[in-house]
Amino acid sequence: MKDAEPAYSALVVSPPGKVSDALTELLPEARCASVAAASDAASARRILAEFDYDFVFVNSPLPDETGIRFAADLTESGASVVLLLVRAESLGEIDEKVSRRGVLTLAKPTSKQALAEAVRWMRAVRERLRRSEKKTLTLEEKMTEIRLVNRAKWVLITSRGMDEAEAHRWIEKRAMDRCVTRREIAEEIIQNGEGRQEGEGVNEAPPHAEQD
Repeated sequence: MKDAEPAYSALVVSPPGKVSDALTELLPEARCASVAAASDAASARRILAEFDYDFVFVNSPLPDETGIRFAADLTESGASVVLLLVRAESLGEIDEKVSRRGVLTLAKPTSKQALAEAVRWMRAVRERLRRSEKKTLTLEEKMTEIRLVNRAKWVLITSRGMDEAEAHRWIEKRAMDRCVTRREIAEEIIQNGEGRQEGEGVNEAPPHAEQD
């Protein structure tokens, strides 16, 4: 079965006009299921305080500021791919500043075709960010498991008189026998064993009952 195409969310920060109209028309075609609009930076900040968007389009200048610093600041969280539209005569200078912060730039006046191409770039960048986010989450989960297993081993060491190698083997074997993760076994040991007086043990079979 073919995986469903990813859907995206977008925020268009732009005064009313041709750019705003073109993006509003284009984005649903570019698999943006949720599209919001703000006419100035202050309104956009209020919206972004409530929700993260995959794409943010900033049409500089905005009524209340240029939008250049606003666009650069958006990349700090790493969640949004930001496209800054600037006048063609300023593109080189502005791109030199904001590209270091991960902001994409596009000269205006522009065309629907150029905007569509820019959105394709943004989709590619967003998918790369998603893969990176998944890897980060996996690493965090692994580190959490390691911390829990170490705590569980300490419970076994203090309550059952095992050494670290014995505690490690015991957790590994129990996880294999029950077809669960080491984290689940560790959480059970911690829940049953932490806070008890030393020598009371945990609600698990003693180590000599397990045969390697």
